Amino acid sequence: MTDSDGKPHQGSAAPDGEPGYADRVYRSVPGVISGVLLLAVAGWLIVDAALNGTGKTPYVSLAAVPLFAFPVIAYTLRPAVLANDRRIVVRNPWRTITAPWAAVDALRAGYSVELLAEGKKYQVWAVPVSLRQRKRASQARQRGGDQHVSRMGVVFGNRPSTPEVQGSSDPTRAWSDQVTGVLQEMAERNASRPDATGPVVVRWCWWIIAPTLVGLAALITVIAV
Repeated sequence: MTDSDGKPHQGSAAPDGEPGYADRVYRSVPGVISGVLLLAVAGWLIVDAALNGTGKTPYVSLAAVPLFAFPVIAYTLRPAVLANDRRIVVRNPWRTITAPWAAVDALRAGYSVELLAEGKKYQVWAVPVSLRQRKRASQARQRGGDQHVSRMGVVFGNRPSTPEVQGSSDPTRAWSDQVTGVLQEMAERNASRPDATGPVVVRWCWWIIAPTLVGLAALITVIAV
């Protein structure tokens, strides 16, 4: 694995003799933090309801656990982008898309980040677009001040607060635009590799879907009985 800024660690050699690298990992830190907080608050409320509730309340609260917990995990903790010199893996809330670089047409960041592969479009949940951050980055460039960006996005003087992405050609851009740029460069650089070929594979995340459906069925049963 790598740091949250996507810095790679050198691994085993690639088939063509060039050094191989472990996955670069990109995910939304605010999303992870919000997911942890939501689970913590919900856990406290559910435990309180199960211990102190009356009538059907304890049963309803327990039945609601998977119905609430797994979607929260899906939308906050699970999304991530993993990329190496062979392929990109996009973990979205309900699906995982694995695309060899040769199958990738482009990556683009508009109002959301999208992966275009084999004529299809996939949204990249792990890299949310912040229009406010993009506007701040644009204003900072227009001011023409000190354009240095710290890795943690700390503001010093008139420096912009955009986090720097390892390998980005323009660290003054918004974080989502930097990540998209780095991934696009990886796609262009590695598309001709012999080990970067193959079809796009899309898999449903059943360990999220199945417990959610079971929780829904349990909650309906408890309420109806």
